[in-house]
Amino acid sequence: MAAGDFYQVLGVAETATPAEIKKAYRRLAKQYHPDANPNNPGASETFKQVSEAHTVLSDPEKRKKYDQMRRLGAFEPRRQPTGGAGRTAGGGAEGFDINDFGGMGLGDIFSSIFGRGAKREEPRGESLETIIEIPFRTAALGGKVPVTLTVTEGCPGCGGTGAAPGATLSTCTECSGRGTVSFGQGGFAVNRPCPLCRGRGKVSSEKCATCAGAGEVRGERQVMITVPPATDTGTKVRLKGQGAPGRGSAPAGDLLVTFQVQPDRFFQRDGLDIHCQVPINLAQALLGTKISVRMVDGKKVVLKVPAGTQPGRKFRIKGAGITKGGQKGDQLVEIEVQLLEKLSPEQEELVKQLADSAKLPH
Repeated sequence: MAAGDFYQVLGVAETATPAEIKKAYRRLAKQYHPDANPNNPGASETFKQVSEAHTVLSDPEKRKKYDQMRRLGAFEPRRQPTGGAGRTAGGGAEGFDINDFGGMGLGDIFSSIFGRGAKREEPRGESLETIIEIPFRTAALGGKVPVTLTVTEGCPGCGGTGAAPGATLSTCTECSGRGTVSFGQGGFAVNRPCPLCRGRGKVSSEKCATCAGAGEVRGERQVMITVPPATDTGTKVRLKGQGAPGRGSAPAGDLLVTFQVQPDRFFQRDGLDIHCQVPINLAQALLGTKISVRMVDGKKVVLKVPAGTQPGRKFRIKGAGITKGGQKGDQLVEIEVQLLEKLSPEQEELVKQLADSAKLPH
């Protein structure tokens, strides 16, 4: 595996999408995780490289800055200039002067981009993503819906130590008890949880049977999600601190929720307007009538249908649609004239009389 360029480390192209980067990271992390390679000391170093590459490339802002530095050749071997007084940073960046950064050294530049490598910092918990279906009425008016999340929590059997009862704990040889390992590329370093002791700084002689030494177990947690008014399918909301818990005192990750609106049997939406169909019979259409129409907020309004109303005619109820940004939509009621499939002899006779009286002169 290449140990230099982050894209080469993950085996993805420069144009890789976030989903492709995430997929590559999961595959490689599973392949090179120290727990899966107890007899391969090189796997730990590769796992570090994979974790580092994913940390930068999965963050849009860090990736943008990394790409900028990469285009300037900051991650390639430095070459001596062929002429002039300025030092160049290799690759396609000939003529680039590091002094253009206001006298900052390359390590300082990396520190300003990715943060000071010397600072010990527990990584925040993993962000979780979920898709939830919401009723049409909740999406239109807003409200709250419960969602059950599968989360990782501290193991109750070992209290998060990963050790079996009575097992001895010894200082981790990989991180010398610090709980973090430092690795980097070029002129900067990044601290990450030690893959051998999982950030605890201690290694047990016997693993906990409940969590297999992970110190964590999977569980379920229910949270209430606030649905904003006028929500469409595909609308996303981010809930800070509602993701997986962080290690130690590190904050929890976020929860990214994508809404999927369930269709309604009566209502349909068009922007801020609500559409519906109301059936009436032929006599009501010919003679006129009054109908009760349900609105999206659950209230009802009486609508007057004049005599001679044609099928498909629409009536507008002002302000009965969806409210968003101070604007209100309307509700459009389409009249559907339903005909009887079978007539009684009396009805058939009346219809014939109607047909005779309604004949147009030749």
